[in-house]
Amino acid sequence: MSRASSHRILALLAPLALAACGGAAPPPPPAPLDPGVAECRAEARNSAEVRRVERERVPGNTGNAMRVNEERAEVEQRLVTDCLRRRGLTRGGGVEPVRRPALF
Repeated sequence: MSRASSHRILALLAPLALAACGGAAPPPPPAPLDPGVAECRAEARNSAEVRRVERERVPGNTGNAMRVNEERAEVEQRLVTDCLRRRGLTRGGGVEPVRRPALF
């Protein structure tokens, strides 16, 4: 076997060897949140409105859990956005989040 052909074979086998070992490096850690954003998220999670939505949860009812999870996410996002606007950390406008139609 010539030297050129052995290099070609190694070049073809290298990606397979990497794939067999997992190949991909672990993802980099997420960037730290701006302190104002973190405070607004905490404020939203602990709000009375989120607690009201959570009181509607029925354990063991998958349909209810899906609805409550979606409603909670919408309420939390709105509260975070409102908090950021009050603090002057974001401008108004932008794209409205997608609202999925109710399943029932």
